[in-house]
Amino acid sequence: MTDNGPFEFNDFNPANSSQGSSWRNPSEEDFRRQGYAPNITPDERTWAMLAHLSAIIAWFLSVGSISFVGPLLVWIFKKDTSPYVRQASAQSFNFNLGMALMTIIGWILVATLILLPIGFILIGLAWVLQMYHHIKATISASNNKIHHYPFQIKILS
Repeated sequence: MTDNGPFEFNDFNPANSSQGSSWRNPSEEDFRRQGYAPNITPDERTWAMLAHLSAIIAWFLSVGSISFVGPLLVWIFKKDTSPYVRQASAQSFNFNLGMALMTIIGWILVATLILLPIGFILIGLAWVLQMYHHIKATISASNNKIHHYPFQIKILS
């Protein structure tokens, strides 16, 4: 036994490892593949979180009718200063357009009376999806991760 107890600590040498000499430090591309956004400043992280949260705030203030305005404003003011904030606000905006379309279709179905149950299901589903994905995206942005929304109408990029 050594001074470390039953464990022996050796310095890691990549050339002697089972990986051979191909071992390297992770690059920015490696982080991107894992969903992380490297080299993000705290200011960029805050703006990206605001892009996601502004949709929820606008949804509650307008009962869902203008939830796309917050991400659009963030995109307008920050699109040229940070690619990370640009992507976050554009995806949030595009997702909100898709959810707005789902809500409109739901209200049209409600108006037909025959398809009323399907309409209410679509409206409720749109609300649940918006809340879930915006909260998940805000948490991802706070951890320097990139969130990909599932249903987007690609208007902004």
